[in-house]
Amino acid sequence: MSEQRRGSIHDRLLVRLEQQAEDVGRLTAGLAEESLVRQTVPGKWSLKELVCHLVRSQQVFRSRIEAILSQDAPAFAPYESDGDPQFEAMRARASAEVLELFFRERRELVLRLQMLSPGEWHRSGRHPEYPHYALHFVIEYLASHEAHHLYQMLQRRAFLGVLPD
Repeated sequence: MSEQRRGSIHDRLLVRLEQQAEDVGRLTAGLAEESLVRQTVPGKWSLKELVCHLVRSQQVFRSRIEAILSQDAPAFAPYESDGDPQFEAMRARASAEVLELFFRERRELVLRLQMLSPGEWHRSGRHPEYPHYALHFVIEYLASHEAHHLYQMLQRRAFLGVLPD
């Protein structure tokens, strides 16, 4: 299929981010706080904790995007969720509040990315693990990382009742 017929990679990434946010909504829909915080897989994050991680990851990557757009080749350290005080603070919030934050920040992120020029998508930062850390790679990494956690959310949700359509 030609590039023109299926859209640019940037357009596809934006659609992917929007669709994955819809998946988060579907996988958490109709569940009470008690279900969202329940560890359905012993020793693994609950649905709520997975959403908290998605929020924090989105925030970390949003700050990287802004740095790449405003600085020349900024350097980044790998993000570790273990010991992140903001992740821990988020876990203390109500699930509805965390979900609202995720969706609001996702809309803001997609709107921000929609405004980028083709050249801005290719601006770069430096990362010790990735030699080619351009903004479009950062977005694709975020989407792929999130897809992994959506799979985990589906596994956790299977123990909590039938998925909504």
